[in-house]
Amino acid sequence: MRSRVWWGTAAVVLSGLLVAGCGDGGGSGDGDKASAGAEKPATGDYPVTVTDCTGAETTFSKAPEKIVTSNASSLELLLRLGAGEKVLGTGFPPGKGTLPGELDARARKVKVLARSVIPKEKLLGSGADVYIDTFASMNMGGGMGDAPTEEEYKAAGIKHIYLKSTACAARNKRALTELSAVEADITSLGAVTGTSAKAKELVDGMKEKVGAVQKAVGRTAEDERPTYFFFDYDAGTKQPTAVCKRQVANAVITLAGARNVFADCDGDYKQVGWEDVISRNPDWIQLGVRNRGSRAANEKAFDEARKWLESNSATKGLKAVKEGHFLRIGSEQTTIAGVENADTVQKIAKALYPGKVG
Repeated sequence: MRSRVWWGTAAVVLSGLLVAGCGDGGGSGDGDKASAGAEKPATGDYPVTVTDCTGAETTFSKAPEKIVTSNASSLELLLRLGAGEKVLGTGFPPGKGTLPGELDARARKVKVLARSVIPKEKLLGSGADVYIDTFASMNMGGGMGDAPTEEEYKAAGIKHIYLKSTACAARNKRALTELSAVEADITSLGAVTGTSAKAKELVDGMKEKVGAVQKAVGRTAEDERPTYFFFDYDAGTKQPTAVCKRQVANAVITLAGARNVFADCDGDYKQVGWEDVISRNPDWIQLGVRNRGSRAANEKAFDEARKWLESNSATKGLKAVKEGHFLRIGSEQTTIAGVENADTVQKIAKALYPGKVG
């Protein structure tokens, strides 16, 4: 779903992909200082109103001063926008080396409130004036902790907003096949934090990269597109975890000119059996490995994932394995909504269509 933005005289109403109160919804990446975003005073047109999946509104009369992020996804976007100095804490911090260059250095300075979900009491007592959440689609009131109610957020003086590209996936009944949701999140965060100029720069960069790929391979007939399996090695090998049609990785794979072999499964992730992978016999396999903190450690993990596929009796006969069609691209830039999704589109397309994508 492509978002729309209305610029009014009294307010900026963003029905884009940053949302507030959605309880059950579903750049360049090169690491230089320019892509990281310089820390500058917030400037922008206020009030700014953001809406959720259901149309509920949250209004900002000025840029927030104290932000807490639920995980690395929203933290990275704020860092790239140049609003990282406003972040007083995060949950699910990015691993060392996960973010490129200057972004990694800045991320290391952000206080870690929890290695996973931020405990309810700590979040409500954090002193934040806004909490950016990515977990609405994950049923936070279930197995991942006791989430505050909207009334408790209000009582603590915290505006609770979401990244719609991840939080509202469950409400989007269609497959994610483009990055407009991610781009709209960036636009919305830019408006809220007074960094709209940087947001436009990041979104334009993403569109330029994806547009170049689409120009080169976008018209390839569906039945001529190679089939593709994202092998989430770190999720375990006993029973593979597939990325389904509502996960951002499905959009990345599709835009790169490939066919996700599990694009027919509903939701964002689903545990499947190796017999399911074998029956779909992918042309290419991405070795989805999470960042280990160094290039050497990452390469070792990629080697391990490849060796497992080549030695396992259930997978060594797969077409991709026999032909050595492996892509060494990390999990984070593929499955976490962010600027580097566009870079991953390029990397996949270059591997699958040699000579066609610059």
